[in-house]
Amino acid sequence: MKKEQKIRKNVEFRRVYRKGKSYSNYFLVLYVFSNFYNNDKNRVGISVSKKVGNSVVRSRVKRLISESYRLHLGELKNGYDLVFIARNTSKGKTYKEIESSVLNLLSKAGLYNNEKNYS
Repeated sequence: MKKEQKIRKNVEFRRVYRKGKSYSNYFLVLYVFSNFYNNDKNRVGISVSKKVGNSVVRSRVKRLISESYRLHLGELKNGYDLVFIARNTSKGKTYKEIESSVLNLLSKAGLYNNEKNYS
């Protein structure tokens, strides 16, 4: 994921939380906000609380979410700000579990163009 495709500033995170719509499942929460300034790309932020675990565990969860998003980037609609929040239950899960959770949230939000229903 390129630097310009990431949400990094606290102000941007708060805007997505405040004005965006949320979707959740057992492992993750997704906030989606339509990005009017940059319609050709999505911007993504990933938040993992200290309650999830130490820095090694948090980094692993971030990498799993980021990679599963990156691999399906071409199948998504553009022009949105997305914020993934990892729940405490995502600690210690495999890549496949996190990937199916990410795809489930993207399809719930109507951003995933594929016809499959991830539940």
